[in-house]
Amino acid sequence: MTTPDWLADAVFYQIFPDRFANGDPALNPVGVVPWDAVPTRDNFFGGDLAGIAAHLDHLTDLGVNALYLTPVFEAGTNHRYDAWDYFAIDHRLGDGESFEALLAAAHERGIRVVLDAVLNHCGDGHWAFRDVVAREAGSSYVNWFFVEDFPVTLEPKPNFRTCSGCPYMPKWNVYNPAVRRHHYDVARYWLERGIDGWRLDVPFFVNRRFWRGFRTVVKRANPDAYIVAEEWQDPGKWLDGDTADGTMNYTLRDLILRFTADNTLDAYGYARKMSKLLDRIPAGCRTGMLNLLGSHDTERALTRHHGDRDSLALAYALLFVSAGAPMVYYGDEVGLEGGNDPLCRGAMPWDETRWDAGIYDRLRALVQVRRDSPALRRGEQTTAAYDADTIIVTRALSEVRTLAIIHRGHGVEVDLATVPGWTSDGWNTLVGPHVVQRVMSLPARGVCILENQHT
Repeated sequence: MTTPDWLADAVFYQIFPDRFANGDPALNPVGVVPWDAVPTRDNFFGGDLAGIAAHLDHLTDLGVNALYLTPVFEAGTNHRYDAWDYFAIDHRLGDGESFEALLAAAHERGIRVVLDAVLNHCGDGHWAFRDVVAREAGSSYVNWFFVEDFPVTLEPKPNFRTCSGCPYMPKWNVYNPAVRRHHYDVARYWLERGIDGWRLDVPFFVNRRFWRGFRTVVKRANPDAYIVAEEWQDPGKWLDGDTADGTMNYTLRDLILRFTADNTLDAYGYARKMSKLLDRIPAGCRTGMLNLLGSHDTERALTRHHGDRDSLALAYALLFVSAGAPMVYYGDEVGLEGGNDPLCRGAMPWDETRWDAGIYDRLRALVQVRRDSPALRRGEQTTAAYDADTIIVTRALSEVRTLAIIHRGHGVEVDLATVPGWTSDGWNTLVGPHVVQRVMSLPARGVCILENQHT
């Protein structure tokens, strides 16, 4: 299996389009709420594609070079996981021209764009489903869905298969060749428009044969396109070379947060479980993993750390030194807080006086260190525990060794002579106010990243 090479150098940024920036108020839906309102499952804030395009410089300043957008196609909700038309941009976000403008502006800055492929289900406003509702058994699309009887009813319980019981999300019958053609046409259409890949929504609800065909279509259209599967448990099942290039690495997220936020996992347990996780990921897929601390489906990173910025800094350090492409969820870089969905989908604050400069500066420094260190991007990873509170991650690329020491306790002295690959000279400090010496002293909740190019 060959993962697209560009992923080794990627730093992703995830945007929930309705909540990032309002660039064209003329597109605002009726009843749009103030930008600082509390997010609910139903309200619209007025974010759009023009707003994203207007703030791409924020991404480049942070060091981002890849963008993942949650759904942008015509739909009925603010999250748009209920597509009504997969070939049209949602009218509240813009149109085909504004999408092309965003894509061009992103590519001009060296930012690749990945869209969300929601192909397990659509919305109850999709034209094919509406035809089934209207024509019942006489509809040409009746076998595009799993309708049990007629008339089609949504309440009190839908008489058709749905996504997780949501009556407004009818499930596609992807065993139907016509549905497969429709879905594969969607994949091909947007790749031909210039996107750089697809994130697969709830792929575990769809049979693998469908995804094998999807991969064939995608790679024929663009061999360099990225396919990343949503996966919350075992990434290995998607990494046989016939479906995805990588997965959203929620397993890594769980390990990091158990060490930095919950204190339910010590460094020995982290190292052991991290080694097992890497064993589940084929070497050729490791750069294709999409590593994250937060997303539109989780509480925000700072909230998860109970507002503890120093612990959050440890989590980001572990994220950025791990194999795979790190991803930042919009707003996390400036300290935006929020609980689980829908509270994690608040609006991006653009008043910089409201930003947490400490979080931003630390994160920006990690992005820069990763950019400057080929070993952190492409090196083979080894994870070990120095003591119960101290993790050492080693990334080795040819003759280069990078050591990251992440300490969650009250201070520690690390004798580097006990670390495999250590030599006494030629080391530089990449992160941390330290003078390189054999015994490194780290303060409470300290991070130090060293690199040696002369082993």
